[in-house]
Amino acid sequence: MDELNLSSLKPAQERKERKRVGRGLGSGKGRYSGRGIKGQKSRAGSHKLPAGFEGGQMPIDMRLGKLRGNYSADAMPIGPFRTYSQPVNLRDLEQRFEAGAEITPETLKQAGLIGSVRKDVKILGVGELSKQLTVSAHGFSKSAREKIEAAGGSATSLRDMVSKNKKRRAKRSAPVAEAVEEGIADHAADEVQLKSPRREPVGQRAGLRHQRLETFRNHRTTLPAVWPSRTLLPGLPVGVGGGSRGGGSRRTGRRGGRRAHSCRG
Repeated sequence: MDELNLSSLKPAQERKERKRVGRGLGSGKGRYSGRGIKGQKSRAGSHKLPAGFEGGQMPIDMRLGKLRGNYSADAMPIGPFRTYSQPVNLRDLEQRFEAGAEITPETLKQAGLIGSVRKDVKILGVGELSKQLTVSAHGFSKSAREKIEAAGGSATSLRDMVSKNKKRRAKRSAPVAEAVEEGIADHAADEVQLKSPRREPVGQRAGLRHQRLETFRNHRTTLPAVWPSRTLLPGLPVGVGGGSRGGGSRRTGRRGGRRAHSCRG
């Protein structure tokens, strides 16, 4: 083995020199810099296309049919919208808390059993529990609830408390609701009285209708009873225009002309 000195030092992994492009034809990567002539891949930014891009044609993820199921955030918690609850076992409560302790998500966070109080907590029944504990969490498994109650403790679901509070807020007391409804009814009656137009009595309305009808009859224009036919107008040659019965064109009057000749003939 050679003596180790500054002149013999080498990296553990051999370094690869960077490819230098556009440095003349003699470098081997000049002129087109290894990208060829024209085309999409010769342009700047052509190698930063999004995943699934197929040159502008319809990508395969849009061409293929989609699986059935609920994929919206308002639907059942499936796929990316699946809800997550932090599991805590009874054996952990047995080790970390003393008898008679009150357990909440905040105390579980302080004890290091969960990572965040913003996510739901579910108590699972793995292990045995011999202490009387008051546990408040978002969910309990059937076995965990049975073991907590068998040890003399209590299991309170935080989800049930939230739903009850919502129902209480939505329901108003009877006197307040009646007062609000009476006020709304009075306000609506005032608006109707203001918006409703002034109406005359029935007899007066009939008289006004009759007066308008007579005015229309007296002022309407009188039209001539019989319109003159186009074939009988002076100054027009025979065969031009077919009249109302001929149905011919204005230029040729072929049908009308024949009928005019036949009538005269």
